[in-house]
This record gives sequence, C-alpha cells and structure tokens, in this order.
Amino acid sequence: MLLNEACLTGIPDTLAVAVSGGGDSMALLHMLAARYDLRAVTVDHGLRPKGADEAAMVAGFCQTFGVPHVTLKWHDWDRKGNLQSEARRARLRLIGDWARDQGITHIALGHTLDDQAETVLLRLLRGSGVDGLSGMAERRQDEGLTWIRPLLHARRADLRAYLRDRGIDWVDDPSNDDPHYARVRARKAIAALGLEVEGLADTATRLRRARAVLELDTVALADAVLEITDAGEVQITRAAFDLAPDELRLRLMAGALRWVSGAPYRPRFDSLVALLEDPDGRTLHGCVIRLRSGKISVRREVSKVPPPASLENGVWDNRWIAEAESGAPGATHIGALGEEGLQQCGNWRETGHAREVLLASPALRKNGVLVAAPLAGMANGWACRLKEGKKGLNNLLMSG
Repeated sequence: MLLNEACLTGIPDTLAVAVSGGGDSMALLHMLAARYDLRAVTVDHGLRPKGADEAAMVAGFCQTFGVPHVTLKWHDWDRKGNLQSEARRARLRLIGDWARDQGITHIALGHTLDDQAETVLLRLLRGSGVDGLSGMAERRQDEGLTWIRPLLHARRADLRAYLRDRGIDWVDDPSNDDPHYARVRARKAIAALGLEVEGLADTATRLRRARAVLELDTVALADAVLEITDAGEVQITRAAFDLAPDELRLRLMAGALRWVSGAPYRPRFDSLVALLEDPDGRTLHGCVIRLRSGKISVRREVSKVPPPASLENGVWDNRWIAEAESGAPGATHIGALGEEGLQQCGNWRETGHAREVLLASPALRKNGVLVAAPLAGMANGWACRLKEGKKGLNNLLMSG
C-alpha cells in the first residue's frame, strides 16, 4: 500500500494537494482524486522556461479527472540566499495563503521515503541535532494549516511504476540531476556508498521519538520558569532556569525568541549558546535580552518591528490584535509606539512596563497622529491583545 492510511485519519472531505508535475506528486494526485473533494495547486517559480508548460500539463490532467486546479506564481525573489531554500519557503507561503483564502485546512505533499533519507543525510553532514535528524514529519501544523505527507513510507521508484502501469505521464525536473544542489549530491552519495534508504529513515523515526520527549520536557520547564506579560515580554526566572539541562534551556530560549519576534526559524545554535552564557544586553533574532531582578527578559527589538500596517490586516508584528470599544476614536493603522509616541503617554511609568518594552508595543494612529497606546496607559477606548499567549509559545516548543 503506497498511501499511509494512518496519515490520512481524520482528514476532512476537502483536501488540497501540491502538485509540481513530478512523479511523486502526480502519483499522490491520482491516488487522492477518487477519495476526496480534491483541490490541486501548482507553484510556478518562474525560474525555468518550461515551468509554465509543466503547470499547464498538471492543469490538463486535473481537468480530465474533474479536480479544480490553480497555478500560483512566485514573483518576489530578490536573487539572494540559497535558491532552493528560498523557493521552498515561497512555495509554502504561496500555497498557505491560497489555502486559507479558500477555507482549506489540510494540504498534502508528495515527499517520499527517498526524500526522508536524503534529508537525514544532509542534516547529518551539517551537524544537526535531534530535531534536524528526526527528518520530516508525516503531519505538522503551521499557521493554522495541517500539512500531511501520505507517501513518506513509499519509495520513489514504486510511485513511478504506479504511474507507468496507469499510463500517466510526469515531468522530471532537470535540476534533480544537477550536482550543484546539495540534495542531488546527497542522493548520489546514498547510491554510491550503498547506504540503506530504509536505515536512514528508521534513524529519523527513532530520533522523532526522542524529540517528542524533549519537547514535552521543554513545555514543562516553560510552565515552571516562564511568564508572559500583557505587553508581550517573556520573563524567565533565571535561578530555576539555570538548573535545567542545557538541551532544555536551549530549546526554551529558542522558542521564546521565535515567539517574541515571530521568526519562522530558530537562531543559529552557536548564537544561542553564547546567549545563555551571557544573556544581559544582547540582541538576537529581532529581540533584546536583559537580565533584571533575577529574571531573563526577552523583549521585542524596536528597530526590527515591521512598519505600521492597516488595521484591516488583522495581526501586526505576527502577534498583536487591536480592538476598539463602541465610541472609541477612529484609527486606521497599527505600528510601534516609538519614542515620539511614548512622549505623548504621560503616565506610561504607572503601567509597570519597561520603557524599552513599550517602545516596541502596538499603537493606533490615524493620518500619522497617535490615537491610542493601550499598553502605555493611553487606552482611549482601544485594547491590544496577543494573538496567542502561552499556548502559542507552547505550540512553538512542540513544533521545533
């Protein structure tokens, strides 16, 4: 059985599937089409002349099977960073935004056992720890969506045999044979060295079990030593924190930094280690870390917050939501309070929040004029609350 039935347990009737036109995703599309109210999505990265043709091929196949299909295009690559990494992030972002707009909650991806083995080998070569070597999960939560990998136990060759038996075409991306890419080199190394794909994947399974225990222990540590203020500052009791094992301390600090900054990934390991050795006054990952009254405080760095955004956008700086009472003065934008705004809040000291925290706190404005700064003592009929408090942080700790 190529599909992992356990991975599909509890999936709603409407399901999206990401289809590139390659053998893995085409096989997944065909397998799921008869079982779900399926929606197919293809991302054209605009990096190869044939990308549009491949998307059109997928669209034609979907039309034959009565599966609605959409092609999303990536336009905003700045030609910086690792191409494959940036393309992957863009792909997930584009698909995620589309799914939310469509009211779709679950998205199927075509990763295979071979992909899992390549991932483990690549991460081993990069010196990854338990989380990295645990590989790809069959299910993961991200931004309110559930991403599933029903083919993670299937071999790539078996999926192509499945397609050939049914007369279904697929497209081989030429970059899959380009040794310029690390994943291609890893694939060739597995073959050249005679490494067992199943063995590498089994390693990931065992390490995922270890990771689950570490994540639960980190959440328990957070419950014991960590508090979140209504101004979004994370405060960690240092004496109890320092008694915990280093691995749990590193995980908790990484989660706190991600939660405060909204960053999708952890800081670099070496930076985290240096931070724990000497936390006071450091900046890392869009945060300022202070040591005050026996507590390590993780605060948003005001110079790293995003520019003011329209209130219609809903959430600002990945975590703040503004709400107005009936009769409150109108405002159009939400952004950081800043120095000029704080000077207009005469009683900000009475809030008990540090000045540094309030500078990065949310404020409401209209035509550039300050209307309200609820966390700095200038509510004026407005309130600002965290989109997700401790529960959101715990979710980060449980998802790496």
